[in-house]
Amino acid sequence: NNGAASNSSVPRPDPLAVMQTTKGPITIRLFRQMAPQTVANFIDLSQRGFFNGLSWHRVVPGFVVQSGCPKGDGSGGFVDPQSGQPRKVNLELHQQLSHNAPGVVAMARFGNDMNSASSQFYITLAPQPRLDNKYSVFGGVVSGMNFVQQITPQDKIISVTLQGI
Repeated sequence: NNGAASNSSVPRPDPLAVMQTTKGPITIRLFRQMAPQTVANFIDLSQRGFFNGLSWHRVVPGFVVQSGCPKGDGSGGFVDPQSGQPRKVNLELHQQLSHNAPGVVAMARFGNDMNSASSQFYITLAPQPRLDNKYSVFGGVVSGMNFVQQITPQDKIISVTLQGI
């Protein structure tokens, strides 16, 4: 025994979210070590089935595709059914995470409030360095980027399955 199994300081591998969309499956690596609160929020919403059936309400060619709005128009977020309170997630930055490529997954937010992310997220279609340090990057597409590039506002998220949580 080399002690690895009992050493709690060894980071667990990052979980994967497999997002079934009407275009095809998109697999996202979730950066648990570098964005723990944001990843925990995304995992919770996925387990609740929150994203199932939601549209890609914002599609800007060469920029981003965005989903996660329960109202379908970009104005809504997650409201906790127990408390009736909207959930907000604080801005979470990490020096190793940036909008450096297509397939970067990050939280959208409301207006200029840096700590207003809730349930909406976007996937970049190209590097977007001007978004760095303004939005919480929490994942990256590891397969299915061809489907991301094809998404239109008529497309939907069918389901999100988590692996390795």
